[in-house]
Amino acid sequence: MEMQSIRPAAVAGMFYPGDTRALAGEVDMMLAQANAVSPAPTFAQPKALIAPHAGYIYSGPIAASAYALLRPYAQTICRIVLLGPCHRVAVRGLAVPHATAFATPLGDIPLDQEAINTALRLPQVIRHNAAHAEEHSLEVQLPFLQAVLDDFTLVPFAVGYATPDEVAEVLDLLWGGPETLIVISSDLSHYHAYADAQRRDRHTAEEIAHLRLLVDHEQACGATPINGLIELARRRGLQPHLLDLRNSGDTAGDRSRVVGYASFAFTEDHG
Repeated sequence: MEMQSIRPAAVAGMFYPGDTRALAGEVDMMLAQANAVSPAPTFAQPKALIAPHAGYIYSGPIAASAYALLRPYAQTICRIVLLGPCHRVAVRGLAVPHATAFATPLGDIPLDQEAINTALRLPQVIRHNAAHAEEHSLEVQLPFLQAVLDDFTLVPFAVGYATPDEVAEVLDLLWGGPETLIVISSDLSHYHAYADAQRRDRHTAEEIAHLRLLVDHEQACGATPINGLIELARRRGLQPHLLDLRNSGDTAGDRSRVVGYASFAFTEDHG
């Protein structure tokens, strides 16, 4: 029998509140605000999301605009395939952890071991605990998912150097049905002046909206997993919907050096 091992929260108390009640309250508030400012979507259940991963004070409201869409599907969606870029450890391919669960202050999320073992059959997927140990890009998405879904399992990938086709192959393998949601974690441009960042990020958002591959990681730190999703979206006819596009100068930072954030939903409707 496989021993239980839990990957503890690495950035609780830094990127988001470490206290359970404070975290639940902050996430609920951001979700409520997202619902208040956005009209109810006219599109179908999202198959994939792109959401940012900075500290909640900076990017939380933009992420909330994506996660607020999931509430009607709280009992439908029960598996999350989550991809984010490696910030601390260099990796070739897509790394999965040895852990059996990921912890946040809101509780433990079991990993889908069957899906992970399926993915490990691909040569570009490896086990690499260090890639996950301190990685925030995946972790900051989890409290939002815990707030909007009932019970779900997680298939987490820390994405290093990989081609769009290599990422798309993993996503295609784990595509599933309405029970499976793909989440790509990425910020946009980093440390440009406010107006320059707006221009750059509008261009990047246009590229994503037209399913054009991103040129480099200057556009988005998660360009590799985004490009994998774009590649698969082309093949499977997914429709991208831009939900929010702002930067840290709009939320909580000064405007001299900002970080850009966007949220997208991808749907399987063909209208």
